[in-house]
Amino acid sequence: MMGSLSRRRLLGYTAAGLASGGALGGGPLTTFAKEAAAMRQRPAKPIVMGHRGCSALRPEHTLASYAKAIADGADFIEPDLVPTKDGVLIARHENNIAETTDVASRSEFAGRRTTKVVDGETITGWFTEDFTLAEIKTLRARERLQGMRQESHSYDGQFQIVTLEEIADFTAAEAAARGRKIGLIPEIKHSTYFAGIGLPMEQRFLDRLHASHYLSTAPMIVQSFEIANLKALRPKLPGNVQTMQLIGDPSQSPADFVTAGDKRLWRDLFTPAALADMATYADWFSPATRLYRPLDTGGRLMPSTGLAEAARKAGMLVGCWTFRPENHFLAADFRNDTGDGARYVAGSLREIAAYVALGLDGFFTDDPALGRKVVDMMA
Repeated sequence: MMGSLSRRRLLGYTAAGLASGGALGGGPLTTFAKEAAAMRQRPAKPIVMGHRGCSALRPEHTLASYAKAIADGADFIEPDLVPTKDGVLIARHENNIAETTDVASRSEFAGRRTTKVVDGETITGWFTEDFTLAEIKTLRARERLQGMRQESHSYDGQFQIVTLEEIADFTAAEAAARGRKIGLIPEIKHSTYFAGIGLPMEQRFLDRLHASHYLSTAPMIVQSFEIANLKALRPKLPGNVQTMQLIGDPSQSPADFVTAGDKRLWRDLFTPAALADMATYADWFSPATRLYRPLDTGGRLMPSTGLAEAARKAGMLVGCWTFRPENHFLAADFRNDTGDGARYVAGSLREIAAYVALGLDGFFTDDPALGRKVVDMMA
């Protein structure tokens, strides 16, 4: 993720934040982008991607969360990947595990609390790279969000942190039991940061992919907020794997750009030429929802920015993140008066439908049952 934890910040992004973005008009496609566009056949209906599993109802990145997402109709489940001290890839949204595990209550690890700079942001907590897998396995997952998601909180302390290998085996078992393919959409987290501390992730990921029959044959999309790692991975991936370029805060730069001294911002990558270049290594284009339809000063949806259409014209499939069912995360158009942290299913369904109408090829949702319902209602 970006240094400013952009997934959270961008959920409330407004039109003003897009005012200085690049032109979204037409432009000639490169030959490669035209060929790639022909190969990237659009799905008949949008793909439902379980964001960290079913993180609205279960602690994120646990087998329970993935199981609920699959049961509720997710086409893909998402393991965010970070390494342990001994180089094992585990599923955590960030390498700081203070909010998503019980580590803060574990006296034996009190001395591991520290402050680090990750992707330009100063963060205090406990970090996966300071723990061996054996130590990580003694921790238990908990719901991150406070003041909401009481059903998820009811499972606090019940589930362990899992490895990519364990997720692959679990998903393979679920696919066999249900008689359908279940895709995985892993995110390579903090790639430049981990390479800088001697824990590069990409070859570890490739090793696990090739060691697993399911990972090397099931539908898969590899995603990242960085650019260089996707470019490096692209020629090494088997045919079952696509790539997704996650898009960060338009006013900031990708972490690998900062390290390389590249002054471009995310919004500089929204021009027709830049999008055509992106299409040479990325099958999918995936920003925050509000970059497709921003919010006005009153928190209500504004018209489309044209970014989805521009990315599709460049030859990429179009996704977005992330739909959440609580009033706190909904545009003002779709909230009710039951409270900021209250779950509002009807409003969430309407919001998902408003964005799907842009022609999305897939989307992340914290509650796959709601995404599934919207998709299944499509003609």
